[in-house]
Amino acid sequence: MYFWMSTPLLAVVLVVIVGGTAAVGLLVGRRIRSRAETNREPVGVAQGALLGLVGLLLAFGLTMAVGRYETRRGLVVEEANAIGTTHLRAQLLTEPARSTSLTLLEQYADAAIELARHVPDDEQFRAADQHMAALQRDLWAAAGDALQADPVGTAPRLYVETLNDMIDRHSDRDASLRNRVPTSVMVLEVVGSAAALGVLALYLALLGRGVATSLLAVVVVILILFVSFDLDRPARGFITVPDMPLVEVRESMDLPPAFPGP
Repeated sequence: MYFWMSTPLLAVVLVVIVGGTAAVGLLVGRRIRSRAETNREPVGVAQGALLGLVGLLLAFGLTMAVGRYETRRGLVVEEANAIGTTHLRAQLLTEPARSTSLTLLEQYADAAIELARHVPDDEQFRAADQHMAALQRDLWAAAGDALQADPVGTAPRLYVETLNDMIDRHSDRDASLRNRVPTSVMVLEVVGSAAALGVLALYLALLGRGVATSLLAVVVVILILFVSFDLDRPARGFITVPDMPLVEVRESMDLPPAFPGP
């Protein structure tokens, strides 16, 4: 569910859940402060245990999100390299497969950029993904024509090998965009953080401390949660997967071919 939230809504939800629970803990602590001697010790033990557990959960969730983000970034570079190499080798084919393949590869690069700019699994993303699948079939058909025209030539075989690698790289990137941190992990992080901060605020209120310490803890935890969530939303939010490698490859296709053709 968090994946489809807008960035402002996600921030508001985190503030309401985590901050609201801390505020409740603070209010309850002030109400029972008169019985602080009997309540202080068990509450202190509970908040210490909860804070330690939540620290582990936040570290685990952030590590998972960062790992997926780095994987997505790497796969964008790999796909861009595969498209660029395929475009260069397509210049070695004989006509008419050469012109057909070069035109299709330009369309393919455009579709890859479009795919990178949409939220995974929304309607526009699926349309771009289907367009790329259709272009892959057309490119493979053109590669078959090139092989049929020159069955013993080196250029068509090298081109087919690179084309196959390009298709595989797209499948990897497509899968990485759909590979998210499980929702259950995110829910556990939010609920655990809210509970821990609520008990922390309760304990600080029992000690007669001010609101500043609780507020600082709430802000830090919300920032960690927000970054963890944002890293797992590659096409929205403040932290997105850059598509510059694909854009640069597409721009290179507008230059005159490095090889004029056999």
